[in-house]
Amino acid sequence: MNIFKSCLFISLLFSSLSVFAKNIDLSTVPPRQQVQLTIYNAEDLTLVREKRTLSFKKGKNPLQFSWSNTLIDPSSVELRFLNHGAELEILDIRFPHDKPQMLYWQIHSEYQGAVELEISYFTSGISWQADYLAIANPEETTLNLESFVRIRNHSGEDYENAQVRLVVGTINLVESISSLTSRQTQIKASGRYQKKAQNKRRMKHAIRALKTEATMEMADMAVPAAMAAPKEVAKESLSEYFLYTIEGTETIADGWSKRLRSFKADAVPMQVEYRYRPREYGNQLVRLYLMKNDSASELGKTPLPEGQVQVFREKTQQGLNWLTAQHLKYVPIGDKIELNLGVDPEVQFELRKLKVWRDAFLMKLRGPNVYRKLDSGKLQFDSRSTVAGWDSHTRYSQQVINYTQRPIQLEVRRQYEGDVLFRSDLKPTLHDFRTVQYQAHIPVGQKQELTYEVVLRQGKNAHKNNVTLETLK
Repeated sequence: MNIFKSCLFISLLFSSLSVFAKNIDLSTVPPRQQVQLTIYNAEDLTLVREKRTLSFKKGKNPLQFSWSNTLIDPSSVELRFLNHGAELEILDIRFPHDKPQMLYWQIHSEYQGAVELEISYFTSGISWQADYLAIANPEETTLNLESFVRIRNHSGEDYENAQVRLVVGTINLVESISSLTSRQTQIKASGRYQKKAQNKRRMKHAIRALKTEATMEMADMAVPAAMAAPKEVAKESLSEYFLYTIEGTETIADGWSKRLRSFKADAVPMQVEYRYRPREYGNQLVRLYLMKNDSASELGKTPLPEGQVQVFREKTQQGLNWLTAQHLKYVPIGDKIELNLGVDPEVQFELRKLKVWRDAFLMKLRGPNVYRKLDSGKLQFDSRSTVAGWDSHTRYSQQVINYTQRPIQLEVRRQYEGDVLFRSDLKPTLHDFRTVQYQAHIPVGQKQELTYEVVLRQGKNAHKNNVTLETLK
């Protein structure tokens, strides 16, 4: 490890604490034996756990820790003895004024010999994201889905042969790690470096909650031999979080990124559906691949983290057609996976207005608050009345032409404001109190006219703000 690059090191100083402020020749820096990175993608946050073996003498032993040129949060640094704990005691922790990114532990030991230590801390600058590759078969009945995770390290520190764990979930932090680390230089310059303790208190609950997770222990961090096969990613649930553990170890160098396979699912069953939903997709008919994150689809073992997905379709002969690239939102176990392929030029979708008229006029007479309804629908004025309410009728034809080589399934969802009567023989349903939806099946090469009527009650005729369904006469 290059100590001049990131200076994350530990050494025993066999000298008294009175020389802390002076330049001292350090003993040989012991290498990390094991290191574990637990990376949270919801925040710029990584929990680092390191194991090292140091030799102690009886009596007082100064121990130095430095985080120069890194994004480590100093308020989160903790030291734990993995053996001989009853014979070792941390007497105090000091931050020397002339060395702004360094701390010293003074440890009293009743034992002489090698001791295993664990040093844990939070750092920022390490992140991960998921990306997916989806390839549909020529008939668009199944899809091969492959998932990858890409890890990026801009923390200022190299982590060699690290066990990597990735956490999906939302974490509520008092402050971000990066803001705390960037503030240390300002605190030092103003002579208020003691505010580290205040920062530590503000992060106390988040640090304790994350570090005390039972699954965060390093007992099983034995380093396996290098394997030629692709890494496997083990997954497990941690209440509100989900943990992905990458098989074996990886070197995560500063300034580099690494892409690892998460899973591969072959022949995932899917459906193709055409949707018109202006609130979600804009004023256009779009084509979607629909799947489900469940065991029936050879998925459902873990949630799918949000990420970028590239969608292809196999040709009947060799080769692939690229269809789209889009952002996939977080998909819980059992939830739907929806891939929006955009507008299909082989399906024509056009709304036509067939007829417009008004009726059910409500007349207000002059003088007393008296109204008269004209049942005939014909507007009749006299010098003693004004129009107080009416119904506006619009009859539409939704024309759909299928030029593809397969029958298509269509769903239309429209929202209406006001007191609306929706009349149709399309067997519509209410998605919510103001939204109507209906389905249609369009055979190959066929054209369908989907007719419906919208009645908007206005003025004194309007009594509510919802949609009522009726059969078209």
